Amino acid sequence: MVSHLVLLKPRRDLPPDDRRSLVDAFERAVLTIPDVRAARVGWRLTHGAGYEAATPDSFEYFVLIDFDDLAGLQRYLAHRADDELGTRFGQSVSAALVFDFEVGGLETLRRLVE
Repeated sequence: MVSHLVLLKPRRDLPPDDRRSLVDAFERAVLTIPDVRAARVGWRLTHGAGYEAATPDSFEYFVLIDFDDLAGLQRYLAHRADDELGTRFGQSVSAALVFDFEVGGLETLRRLVE
């Protein structure tokens, strides 16, 4: 499996209508592009853990989109619905990081020592 991880911080001055347009574009992309296997969205939670002090406060949300393989991710990125999402995304965020990961189970940790 391949996971596409996006960490983002929306612009503070982003009007509510533009926020809705970003969400609508995301929903259209994940619902209409057949290669998407799962999509999850979350927001930053702070609860006093020691590691929070060392973590930058740059990102408020994450988006995680799963695909069967790299080819599925590449088809997603080339799809017209992702073009619209990319445009809205660029207009809507003040900071973002995007990563792609090959994902496996716990056995995948063995790659760290090979």
